[in-house]
Amino acid sequence: MRNRLRVLAFDVAAPLAAIAAILYIGVALAWPLWWVSVASILCLLIVEGVIVNFLLARRDGVTVGTDDDGPGLRLAVVGVATAALVAAVAVGYTRWTVPDRALRADSAEVVGIASSVAEASATFTPASPTAAIDRATEAMAPDRAQRYRDEFSAIAKELTKKNVTAHAETISAGVEAIGPRDASVAVIMQGTQNVPGKPPDVAVLALRITLSKDGDRWLVDDVRPINSR
Repeated sequence: MRNRLRVLAFDVAAPLAAIAAILYIGVALAWPLWWVSVASILCLLIVEGVIVNFLLARRDGVTVGTDDDGPGLRLAVVGVATAALVAAVAVGYTRWTVPDRALRADSAEVVGIASSVAEASATFTPASPTAAIDRATEAMAPDRAQRYRDEFSAIAKELTKKNVTAHAETISAGVEAIGPRDASVAVIMQGTQNVPGKPPDVAVLALRITLSKDGDRWLVDDVRPINSR
């Protein structure tokens, strides 16, 4: 029974684990040509080792796992298999887990920024006409922030003259497209506009916010109505 367990662990499981790790690394790397060559050589060496071990077992009656005079060889087999598994875990983590976490974090960040800027762009208070604009431009690229101020300065004067109050709340926001350096977010809001002497005007507003990454920070590049032509 003891020898059977040793055969299973050292002569069967260890080589299979090493081959599985090599194949897993290939999948994680999307099988680049250089790894196809390396993996083929490594797998061939492992298979040859298994064949030699089997032939020696038929001749001598012992295998690497059952040879009491070869503990160093067993340690080497376990070390190689362990190294292959550790490499597979490391490659899988860096190729899949880290990018997935970064994508989720970036998606949540751009949606939050886009919602904040969209709400600020549809919010106005006559007592503080530039407050919402200031909030929006804090998250914008410098050149876009200045253009935004220029675009809304005339509108702000007109709304102040009419004593209009506007407020918007996000109903839904989602990422349309995202890459390492660019993103597009659609924001659906409910906007309410109040004019003295008139009932509140409630409307659904849809904006597309495009962003780009400057270093580690996402900045807004553009704000446009989704139905614009």
